[in-house]
Amino acid sequence: MVRENIEVVRRNIRQVCERCGRRAEDITLIAVSKTKPFSSIQEAQAAGQRIFGENHVQEILDKTAAFPELEWHMIGHLQRNKVRQVIGKVSLIHSLDSLRLADQIEKEAAKMGITVPVLLEINVAKEESKYGFFLEDAERVLKTIAGFPHIQIKGLMTIAPFVEDPEENRLVFRKLYEFFIDTRAKNIDNVSMDHLSMGMTNDYPVAIEEGATMVRVGTGIFGERQYR
Repeated sequence: MVRENIEVVRRNIRQVCERCGRRAEDITLIAVSKTKPFSSIQEAQAAGQRIFGENHVQEILDKTAAFPELEWHMIGHLQRNKVRQVIGKVSLIHSLDSLRLADQIEKEAAKMGITVPVLLEINVAKEESKYGFFLEDAERVLKTIAGFPHIQIKGLMTIAPFVEDPEENRLVFRKLYEFFIDTRAKNIDNVSMDHLSMGMTNDYPVAIEEGATMVRVGTGIFGERQYR
């Protein structure tokens, strides 16, 4: 089932890109495997999937150990006391959501002598239940974090509201894309704006139409989650 689902998602990505004049190879599909067993990851891997996203540190530790050949991204809220465990294990942290977290990443990365690639998480819709910086604060924060020598800002991420109709999120994605393009044009040192991570199972086609370069698909690949 996982293989078939991945093929459906990839086909959808191709069709959306054809419709809006983009190249499908410019979209990175991140398979969100949180709560899913190793067997599901093996199925996705057999279907050619190489990049996986996790929300929880313990799952990242278990899965990076079991599948070191795959690329792992941290996409969930990262607690400061868990930073040391994650950096060096993941290729990209999507969820840099506070200056205090940036301070902690800088401190731990300096000790390890590494540079950590991150995306700044932007709470475009200002949902109280979500982490991230508000759009009006984002440029100031970007410039502050860009001064940290062991952090590399590679772009932006948002988690749009959960809605029945994905069209309701179009404006959220559009606002972040506009900020992404404006920021890229400013050529801020240590800020590359390579990645725009937005869109999940229910709204990734709209996110791609509005400029996403990375989509995070979990349920659409692995099916509904069973939470204990």
